[in-house]
Amino acid sequence: MALYDRYLAARLQWSDADLPETVALVITERDLLEKGAYATLERFFDLALQFGAEQIIVYVSVLDERVVPSIERELDRLRAPRDIAVRVPEDDQPADAPVVVSIGLGGKHEFGIAARSIAESVDSGDLTPEDIDESVVEQELVFPTAPDLVIKTGAERLSDFMIWQSVYSELYFTDVNWQNFRERDYLRALRDYQDRQRRFGR
Repeated sequence: MALYDRYLAARLQWSDADLPETVALVITERDLLEKGAYATLERFFDLALQFGAEQIIVYVSVLDERVVPSIERELDRLRAPRDIAVRVPEDDQPADAPVVVSIGLGGKHEFGIAARSIAESVDSGDLTPEDIDESVVEQELVFPTAPDLVIKTGAERLSDFMIWQSVYSELYFTDVNWQNFRERDYLRALRDYQDRQRRFGR
């Protein structure tokens, strides 16, 4: 670890502020085509767990679905030492694992699936319109857990990621592209998180 990285890590440990328990990362298919992209992803998993994350969610924004099988194969190699769930667009069941990687499953798609499931429950008589509230919707979401911290590399946009769940998340945007994302970039995101006062919409 470089001297500056050790300094950042020490500041995190000295601080009384909490670290995020659920960390989300937004990257693109192009990010994963770069040399060393999956090694960077492995380091990201290790860093997040090292600094207190209990759940890690990665959303890979995909424009060309033909690359999905290739991404899945590469992610399969990372599964051996870790409990990783990989989701693809046709999946419609909640994912339950410490590390979840979703490929191309955007927030609009996820919310559409939830709305359809609720409508079917109303149609079958298992649910009335009056019963529908936030908790009912959240039970139908692929990712029921709201992330504490969302990290987006390369641009200041969420790319249709966890529209419902991230409404009160702390968002951290960095212009560092994924292939250049280093330990210090993650530690800076954590320091930024610790410096914020979370209001949860208040």
